[in-house]
Amino acid sequence: MILKRIAKALVYVAVILIISAFVCKKETGEQQPLAGVTGGFAVVELFTSEGCSSCPPADRLIGAIAEKYKNQPVYLLAYHVDYWDHQGWKDKYSNSQYSLRQQQYSNMLHSQIYTPQLIVNGKVEMAGSDGRAVEHAVQTALAASSNSSIDLSVKLSPAKADVMYKATSTGLKQDLLISLIEKKSNSYIKRGENKGLDLVHWQIVHQQKQIPLTNSSDGMVSFKLPRNFDSNNWELVGMVQHTKTGEIIGAVKLPFNESKYGSN
Repeated sequence: MILKRIAKALVYVAVILIISAFVCKKETGEQQPLAGVTGGFAVVELFTSEGCSSCPPADRLIGAIAEKYKNQPVYLLAYHVDYWDHQGWKDKYSNSQYSLRQQQYSNMLHSQIYTPQLIVNGKVEMAGSDGRAVEHAVQTALAASSNSSIDLSVKLSPAKADVMYKATSTGLKQDLLISLIEKKSNSYIKRGENKGLDLVHWQIVHQQKQIPLTNSSDGMVSFKLPRNFDSNNWELVGMVQHTKTGEIIGAVKLPFNESKYGSN
C-alpha cells in the first residue's frame, strides 16, 4: 500500500513538472527550429517606409534576420513604398513600382495593404514587426521549399553592372526578377511621423528588373550604379515567381564582393 502511494505521488510530480515546463516554454515565446531545415529557401520581402512610425522595428528585424541567416539560403528585400510620401516626409528610397508590387500581392493573397507588411516566398503575409511569426515562416520555408536553378554572373564598369542570367522555368507564366540591393544605409528624418530619428535600413531594393521566362531563358540586363557604389555593401538577388499565384519557386544571391564577377 505504501509503495502504491509513493508510485502515485511520483507520477503526480512528473505530470506537474511536464506541465510546468510546457507553460514556461510557451511564456518565453521561444521558437524551436523545425526538424530537417535543409534544402529549402526563404525569400523575405518587406514593404516599408521612412514616413511610417510602425516601420523601424520591422527594418531592424530585417537586419537581425540578415545576421542570423547570413550563411543560409535566406534572401531579403526591403521595398520602400511611395504612398507615405505625402505625409510630411519623402522617403528617398521610395518607388511607385514597389507600391504596385504590394498591390499585386494584395490581389493574389487577398490581403490588406499596410506597412510594415512582410511576405515569405510569395505565399504568406504577416506584420513585418512580428518577430515570432516571421521566424516561424522563415523556418517553415527552409524546411519545405525546393529551389529551382538560377545562375547569375556580373561584369562591372564604373557606371553600370551587366548581369548575365540563366534560369529554367517549370511552367508557363513565370518571371525572373533580378534586384539591385544595398545591404545597409541610414537616413536622418527631419519631418513626418519619424521626425528626429536616425533610421538604419537593411536590404534596400534600388532597382528591379522583370524578365518573362520561356522553357529555358538566358540573357543580360544592366543596372545603373550609384555614385557611392561600394561592392562590399551591395548585392544582387534573383528569384523566379509565378505571375498568377505569386509563389516564388527559386532564388539566388550574388554579392558583388565575391569572386564570381569580372570587370570590363
